[in-house]
Amino acid sequence: AAFAPAHMVPGIAPSPDPLLQGRLFSYTDAHLHRLGPNYNLLPINSPIKPANNTMRDGAMQFSDNYGRKTNYYPNSFGGPHPNRSIFEGEKDWFVSGKVGRYRKDASEKDYEQPRALYRLLDKTEQQDLVDNLAKDVSLTQPFIQKRVLEVLGRIDDEFRSRVEAFLRKENPDL
Repeated sequence: AAFAPAHMVPGIAPSPDPLLQGRLFSYTDAHLHRLGPNYNLLPINSPIKPANNTMRDGAMQFSDNYGRKTNYYPNSFGGPHPNRSIFEGEKDWFVSGKVGRYRKDASEKDYEQPRALYRLLDKTEQQDLVDNLAKDVSLTQPFIQKRVLEVLGRIDDEFRSRVEAFLRKENPDL
């Protein structure tokens, strides 16, 4: 069995006890290392009702692995979406600062490091990156390609243009 204090019934929250807070992290981490990513699928650890989560693949897979169901967010194929209601009604505790759940949307600051990395690469390395990325993105549906181009545009306009030029060779209607 793999007991973890982080596995609580919805509606029950952990106290701010420092020892418990450490165990909330470390027990699950130890199980991942000791038993693999699917430790929660061991029959002794499985819930009575099957969990609806996005964990799949890896060692100790005991199920049908969710078939072709998508397991990432955001997606365009009816896959999982975050449940924003879990943020409602939660209280914050004062520890040594304010602790709570916060929704984090991408900001320009999130694109500073990829932008710096792209600009750090020499022309050959940039071209290798563009070629590798564009080849993989060209295998996706056009609406996903457009989303990728939006993200690349936030990183660097030239980067976006180079990937877009490659994609337009494959799909002029993009």
